[in-house]
Amino acid sequence: MLWIQGQSLLLEWVPFLAVGGVLIYIAAFSIGMGPVPWVIMSEIFPINVKGIAGSLVVLVNWSGAWAVSYTFNFLMSWTSPGTFYMYSAFAAMTIIFVAKMVPETKGKTLEEIQASIRRET
Repeated sequence: MLWIQGQSLLLEWVPFLAVGGVLIYIAAFSIGMGPVPWVIMSEIFPINVKGIAGSLVVLVNWSGAWAVSYTFNFLMSWTSPGTFYMYSAFAAMTIIFVAKMVPETKGKTLEEIQASIRRET
């Protein structure tokens, strides 16, 4: 018998704790890394391609979200720790990609951002 099964008060709070945890995660994601792709998209693409490029960014973003959702249960049944290691490796590669490839845009105009992108390529 599990310890928590004997603790009826704790057992009653488990659903509320689960919902609370999900809400805290959503709030943290929304004020943290969640809006970053949308902000970068609005800053680095020139006006003449912003519509098409924005559509492609949205497609890639939601395709990635779908891939994570689709593969998560399969990977968890295969190897639980490996799933988190794999997703952590992807997150680390993303951090490296952003650090090396995404230009700093703080305090720059769109023209300055575009000029710095042209100089790097």
